[in-house]
Amino acid sequence: MIFYRGTCYENKEQSRLLGTLRNDCFRTLNQSPPLSRETVIRACDFLYRKVCDHAFDDIVLPLLRVVDLSYERFLEMGKLFSREGLEAKCRMELGENAEDRRLPSGTLCRRVPLGILFHIAAGNVDALPAYSVVEGLLAGNVNILKLPTGDSGVSVRLLSELVKAEPALAEYIYVFDVPSTETEMLKTFADIADAVVVWGGDAAVQAARTLCDVKTEIIAWGHKLSFAYAAADATDADLTALAEHVCATNQVLCSSCQGIFVDTDDMETVSAFAKRFYHILSDVNRRVGFADVGMRGKNSIRIYNDLLENPNQTVYYGNGVSVRVGEDSRLELSYLFRDVWVKPLKRTEIVPALKEHKAHLQTCGLLCGKDDRPILAERLLRAGVTRVTGGDLSRMFVGEAHDGFYPLARYSRIAEIDP
Repeated sequence: MIFYRGTCYENKEQSRLLGTLRNDCFRTLNQSPPLSRETVIRACDFLYRKVCDHAFDDIVLPLLRVVDLSYERFLEMGKLFSREGLEAKCRMELGENAEDRRLPSGTLCRRVPLGILFHIAAGNVDALPAYSVVEGLLAGNVNILKLPTGDSGVSVRLLSELVKAEPALAEYIYVFDVPSTETEMLKTFADIADAVVVWGGDAAVQAARTLCDVKTEIIAWGHKLSFAYAAADATDADLTALAEHVCATNQVLCSSCQGIFVDTDDMETVSAFAKRFYHILSDVNRRVGFADVGMRGKNSIRIYNDLLENPNQTVYYGNGVSVRVGEDSRLELSYLFRDVWVKPLKRTEIVPALKEHKAHLQTCGLLCGKDDRPILAERLLRAGVTRVTGGDLSRMFVGEAHDGFYPLARYSRIAEIDP
């Protein structure tokens, strides 16, 4: 499905529309008045209120079942689209630079859009492609979106509803369903754009770089790894909150906890901690309901193979969850869907152990006493972590950054005009 200037087209129209895309984008920049943030916020808030009124339950409810997300958590996330949420986001990310101002010399400083953004979206969160476009709109840009493989149609539905609410947005949104193998077509999009916004892992970012020449900027929101760092005597309350987070996200988000580093170099302590967390995770898992049966089966096979290859490995598993004990201090992806590794990492080794992962670090759930929190948080930040939380690593709040940066600032620039 293609969404082009407010109209949906079949994919067979792709070549024809691609032939007019450059001129249509440039005509908007050349002839249309600047896109106001108020127009974007008004449309998003209208859509948010319709979602709250259950107008889109036909797509929302099946989606929530697939990702195993509660409706309450979904509504919390939806607040990011509300007027209150978006106005606060603009204030936080743009600050005093959101409006025109004059320097003492009389020079006018104005924040202006980059121009045209080409979004290469990831598919791990269905509404993420639409949200990426909304951020581009808030900064005043024309937006070209490549849908991720296997897209469910949620993004096109949301963006088409935005245009219905505010028809002025139509000329700022272009959505194409193009396979990643169609490199020449993707190069055409990148050549039109002032910047390519790419969501994905190292391979996706590297592939995006091959599409762009030196005139096009790359803005990468790469896949990240998140984890917990815990004192050996972390409280049951903290571990329960972490277990609830693991079950709520199924570890598929960049902010999802993949494993736990314990502040020790004693393996008996690590194993005892892992066993304790396994029992807590099992209890939470029974209370909230099991993960997808297919993923549970896949993890069971992986753990069975692990134990065949290394019978001395300590693994606590059953009841749809698993906690694996590791002797190294390497940050890595878990098996996902309620599988957690537990490893030793003395606080004095935080920076050297994590710094090699500097491009992939995101959130750390810090589970320790109040007195230890400042020094441990500082070491985690120096290692490259961009967010330190408690047990709920994926909590969302208005004004939060993307991996340590504000997107609206990156999607715009400061222009200076002498009197």
